[in-house]
Amino acid sequence: MRTQPRPAPAADPATATAGRAGRPDQLTGIALMTGSAAANQLGAATAALAFPVLGPAGVVAVRQWVAGAVLFGTVRPRFASFTRQQWRPVLALALIFATMNLSLYVAIDRIGLGLAVTLEFLGPLSVALLASRRVKDLGCALAAGVAVVVLARPQPSTDYAGIGLALLAALCWACYILVNRVVGTRLPGAQGPAAAASLSALLYVPAGIWILATHPVTVTALGRAAMAGLLCSAVPMVADLLALRRVPARFFGVFMSVNPVFAALTGLVVLGQSLALADWLAIAAVVTANAVSVSTGARPARPPRPALRRGWPGPRTRPPGTGPGRH
Repeated sequence: MRTQPRPAPAADPATATAGRAGRPDQLTGIALMTGSAAANQLGAATAALAFPVLGPAGVVAVRQWVAGAVLFGTVRPRFASFTRQQWRPVLALALIFATMNLSLYVAIDRIGLGLAVTLEFLGPLSVALLASRRVKDLGCALAAGVAVVVLARPQPSTDYAGIGLALLAALCWACYILVNRVVGTRLPGAQGPAAAASLSALLYVPAGIWILATHPVTVTALGRAAMAGLLCSAVPMVADLLALRRVPARFFGVFMSVNPVFAALTGLVVLGQSLALADWLAIAAVVTANAVSVSTGARPARPPRPALRRGWPGPRTRPPGTGPGRH
C-alpha cells in the first residue's frame, strides 16, 4: 500500500476516516461490502443462465452496456472537467472492468461459479496479505486462503484454461481494489466508477453488436444479462467505492472472502450446484476468519489532548488528585 514519510498518521485516507468516524462508520462499510458481495454472486448466477443463448462474451457486453448506461445516467460524470491526474486511474479502471468481467465469465462457463469465484478471490486475498501490518490480520488472510485452496482443490476433470482465466480475473480484482481506491480519493462521489463503466461499455460495442447479430437472441436471455449488469456492476461499483472510504484496503481484502460463501450458496439455490462436506468446512473457516477480522478491526485513534490554555499552570502545579485518570 501507499506509504508516506513520517509523521503520517493519516497517510491511509480510509484508516484516517475510520479513526475519525469510529465504529458506526466501520459498520456502514461492512454493510456495504456485504451487499456488494451478495449482489455480485446473484448477478453472476443470473448471467450464467444466459450463457447458452448469448455466450459469455455476449452476456458481458450487455452487462457492461447496462451498467454504463445506469451509472452515466444517474451520476452524469463531468468528463470535460477531468484533469490528467484524474483521467489516468479512470482509464485504468475501465480496462480492468473490461478484462475482469470477460475472463471471469468465460471461467464460470468452463469451471463453474463456485470454483471460478474462489480462484478470483485470490486477488483481494493478495491485497490483504501485502497490506497487512498486524499478525492477526495476516492470520485471518492465511486462514481464508487455506479455505479457498480447499474449495478450489483439483477435480478429476480439471480445466486448466478456465483456471488460468479465473486467475487473470483475480489479478484484475486486486488491481480494481487499489485503483478504485485512488479513484475515490481523486474524484468526488461516484464520478470515477461511472466514467470508467461508461468507457468500458464503449469497448464492448463492436464485439457486442457482432455477437447479438449472430446469436439467436431471446428476451429472457437479454433480461438476465441486463440484470447481471445491475447486480454485478452498478451496485458493487458504488458500494465498493463508498466502503473503501470507510475501511482500510487490507480489511476490505480480508472481508471480501465472503464471496466464496455467497458463490456457494447462490450456486446451490440458483444453479443447483451441491457441495461436499469439505467445501462447507472451508466456508465455515472463511466465515470464522471474517468474524475474527471484524472483531479485531482497527480501533478509532485516540483524539489528541487539547493544548493548554495560556496561564494554565500545567500538570506539575495541579493539586494532588486532580490530574487526568485519577477518578
